[in-house]
Amino acid sequence: MITQHKWAWPFMKPVDVEGLGLRDYYEVIDKPMDLGTIKNQMEAKDGSGYKNVREICTDVRLVFKNAMTYNDEKSDVHVMAQTLLGRFEEKWLQLLPKVIEEETRRKEEEAEASSDLQIAQETAAAKLVRDISNEVNDLDLQLEEIREMVVQRCRKMTTEEKRKLGSGLSRLSPEDLNKALEIIAQKNPSFQATAEEVDLDMDAQSESTLWRLKFFVKGALEVQAKSSASKGQDNSKRKREICDALAKTARKRSFYISLCLEKNG
Repeated sequence: MITQHKWAWPFMKPVDVEGLGLRDYYEVIDKPMDLGTIKNQMEAKDGSGYKNVREICTDVRLVFKNAMTYNDEKSDVHVMAQTLLGRFEEKWLQLLPKVIEEETRRKEEEAEASSDLQIAQETAAAKLVRDISNEVNDLDLQLEEIREMVVQRCRKMTTEEKRKLGSGLSRLSPEDLNKALEIIAQKNPSFQATAEEVDLDMDAQSESTLWRLKFFVKGALEVQAKSSASKGQDNSKRKREICDALAKTARKRSFYISLCLEKNG
């Protein structure tokens, strides 16, 4: 076993295993440690050093426990290691309240930093949503302007086209019918789209409103037809469903379409 005179100063440097002929040292000691290595790790600036005080404490204990494990209880090295470990534990108990205080402070700072990061991320996400929403709204306005320009350039709707449009309106679902009435109300503020009775004079509507209605009705009826076909429903069943839906609405309305055609039409 090792005696004190074989080391210039125990614990300060790595054990000279080969020089001292300690053939079984690495069989007994799993993780060699010394105070010099601890000092170097404490001073390391490349990120490889200790992350906190408790890691230092663990390695200091390991230095003395290694010496006690490898050396006989009656040897000078064992007795010295045991004495120094006891003194270190006393100092550690005195230092522990400050360590805990520092750990608590760091946890609070980390939590605050995490909260600030989360707030920043949420703020950025909200701004992105607003920007996208604004872009979509701008695009909707541009599309509406383009559609209005196209509608205004359309020819005058014929009497037969008005009849077909009226027929299409009568075949809309309650939801689509409400949307169609809203289209009419957009260009006609006096039109009561939500009234108990709606009397729609096709000839009194502007050409742009009629063409917008035609495009809307055409698309809505195509969707209804596809939905009906996919579910294997015939026209009579679809009509019954529409009638049932209308009957269940909280406000029942009567919808009349008058063409007000010219006498020679």
